[in-house]
Amino acid sequence: MNYFWVMSGSTFGKIFKISTFGESHGKGIGLVIDGCPAGITLDETFIQSELSRRRPGQSAIVTQRKEPDQAEIYSGVFEGKTTGTPIGIFIPNTNQKSKDYNHIKDKFRPSHADFTYEEKYGIRDYRGGGRSSARETAARVAAGAIAKLILTHYDIKVKAFVSQVGPIKWTGSWSDIDHEIIEKNIVRAPDQETADKMETYIKGIRKAGDTIGGKISCIIENCPVGLGEPVFDKLHADLGKAMLSINAVKGFEYGSGFDALSMLGSEHNDKFYEENGKVKTETNYSGGIQGGISNGMPIYFNVAFKPVATIMQNQDSLDKNLEKSIVEGKGRHDPCVVPRAVPIVEAMAALVITDHLLRNRSVKI
Repeated sequence: MNYFWVMSGSTFGKIFKISTFGESHGKGIGLVIDGCPAGITLDETFIQSELSRRRPGQSAIVTQRKEPDQAEIYSGVFEGKTTGTPIGIFIPNTNQKSKDYNHIKDKFRPSHADFTYEEKYGIRDYRGGGRSSARETAARVAAGAIAKLILTHYDIKVKAFVSQVGPIKWTGSWSDIDHEIIEKNIVRAPDQETADKMETYIKGIRKAGDTIGGKISCIIENCPVGLGEPVFDKLHADLGKAMLSINAVKGFEYGSGFDALSMLGSEHNDKFYEENGKVKTETNYSGGIQGGISNGMPIYFNVAFKPVATIMQNQDSLDKNLEKSIVEGKGRHDPCVVPRAVPIVEAMAALVITDHLLRNRSVKI
């Protein structure tokens, strides 16, 4: 008997909900946003600028697929403002080269979703990975841009940057970050010296036909006290799920993260003090979240990305018949995904914070 499994799991959020659709080599990528408040000024120029930060072909160290990622808004907006009804957005694909994937039609690429999709659904779109392609994240960035527009009403800022590429690490302080520098270098590192080292390293990896992973750090400022729910809907748990849902992500840590295991409780505890009528902490090892609820201090976290699975080298593998096969390295791919993933991390963080803000508003009397 054949079993036909439904591909679910394309919706994220509880109040501010997004559902994405589309494939890498289909007609395009799209989404529907449900639960967006009415009366928000929808700045299409800003939405487009966020998509441009993620789009392929933007520099010499990313995939050279040329996509303008021009968002088309079909619904939920009237005279420049949201109406409270579902917002539909479509981003056409214009530069597919599906023939680049003919050589893996019947083969399983190492560390890709080919085998698991084939095994579970009995069918897969091998052109660029279909639904498993990171091209789907364009829809998330569009949604995240709208979430950011909502957050501006609360003066909440979400900023991410590349803090590590392979062995090269940024060693600065969170308090000294100049966010303008991040967008002035193609790696999106927080200082030029580190950015230059990372860029040179990525170019060397690309020349060798290989890939490398990295780390993105994110900080959320001016988040109010009280976001998040006890037990299963903890704020950091939702942030973790959001980040781990991004393609190629292998790890998430917030606050002191894994460094906490080597600290004493007397060292790790964040001592409270009062300043101008507000409660603050002397340290912030909690990462702005305690008991799963925001405490008003900056929320910060790190996201680890693996090396891109497609490399420009031949690899041993298996085909559909479980026969030994060689997977050739072809196509247009990122040697390191983290420079383009910065706006994706920001988008998912903005979606989580917006959703929790609206959850709080929805229960106020």
